Amino acid sequence: MQHVRDGKYLEVTTSAGNRATVLLPRPLPVERKAVVQLAALADVGHPAGGRVTGVYAAPDFHPGDAGVAIGSVAITDGMVIPEAVGSDICCGMRLHAVGADVGRVRAARDQLVTRLRGDYFLGTRDVVFDGVALRALFVDGLAGFGDALRVGGLRGRLARVDPTRFQADLLRCHVFDKLPRGTLDCLPSGLAPTTGTVRDPGLGTIGSGNHFVEVQEVVEVFDAARARAWGLRVGHAAFMIHSGSRHVGKHVGGIWRAKAREAWPRGVRYPESAIFPLSVAATPGLVADYLAAQAAAAYYGTLNRIVLAELLVAALGEALSGVDTPLVYDLPHNLTLAHHTRDMWISRKGACPAEVDVPVVVPGSMGAASFVGVGLGSSRHLCSASHGAGRARSRGEMRRCHDLGLGPVDCVTTSDDRRIEEAPAAYKDINVVVGAQVEEGVLSLVAKLRPVLTFKA
Repeated sequence: MQHVRDGKYLEVTTSAGNRATVLLPRPLPVERKAVVQLAALADVGHPAGGRVTGVYAAPDFHPGDAGVAIGSVAITDGMVIPEAVGSDICCGMRLHAVGADVGRVRAARDQLVTRLRGDYFLGTRDVVFDGVALRALFVDGLAGFGDALRVGGLRGRLARVDPTRFQADLLRCHVFDKLPRGTLDCLPSGLAPTTGTVRDPGLGTIGSGNHFVEVQEVVEVFDAARARAWGLRVGHAAFMIHSGSRHVGKHVGGIWRAKAREAWPRGVRYPESAIFPLSVAATPGLVADYLAAQAAAAYYGTLNRIVLAELLVAALGEALSGVDTPLVYDLPHNLTLAHHTRDMWISRKGACPAEVDVPVVVPGSMGAASFVGVGLGSSRHLCSASHGAGRARSRGEMRRCHDLGLGPVDCVTTSDDRRIEEAPAAYKDINVVVGAQVEEGVLSLVAKLRPVLTFKA
């Protein structure tokens, strides 16, 4: 493997002659482990047919725990790679504008914390769904879920949600019409009954790692027309959610990692990377089954963000009475989607879609700014943007770090370890990461936001 830094890019050539590109402006470091993982992804192929045709990594690129670097994007032809998505299926971002001055939100801080600490951390959320609607979600996606809710309705804490607004928000979710039918196979047992109600303990949970719910202030607008259309106004509040499919994604991802390994042709040496693809030519049924299982987990991950958002909307409604909270967009980070032609796919692991006119949400740390933009559809960057700033220090390193950069950060959590592991010093400079993508035509900026109050599980 060889890699050459050429201006803002790192060009990687594998020993097999395959290539990968990283948008990596100075002063961002070259992390050898991540480069090795990216090269391994570029070399993935199946002896029965199927290959990787393009690999790119965004500037928040850093090593992954399971063999695929975070920030990786791969185009595949004739095969899918479950490991290129991993177990946090449809981890992603959700952004809502808030039609209230941030000062009003700050004044309600203690009331919000009391309510949301219980909902997010202590299990007081009382999230109930009709079993038929939840089953429809897994099989027929967000459209089927919405149709079922028209009959079964929202229950528990969500019973007061405006159903018209709820239905409209489903259309602002990136996965609404981009995935195949899902399946009930490979789901944790008892999750989708045909009758009765479901109180699933995973729905409405933030999760560990870098996941969060954050109230923010809009501090700068770059595209006045789009910002106005999305409800983002300087001095007003917004809130951002980063979470995924929790136990469902972990369950589905683990099963399909094993299935891909088991399906590898007998007598053929295992790939050194231990990244096992599924070939359309060899096992078309398994490819279809994986995509259906991934879809089910992706719909659940989207619903989890919806629930997290609705709990915060309800808390804001109680504290501020009648405030509008329009959804800007909900988009995935970890997902395989159909590409331009039959039997081709694009897999992102820690990267978000940046297609033409698609909203892009790039969070900073809980002590740094976040940015909202719109994709420009850059083919050189595989129509993909970073999903954040990217880690600069591991969680172990952060426990030995003396300057955490916490300063005035207002973080509500149940663990001091989480505050330390996710402190601002753990992350790269978001301004460098975003600035490079703007300069290179990945996205155009709409607004800048800064954190006001962060919830970390």
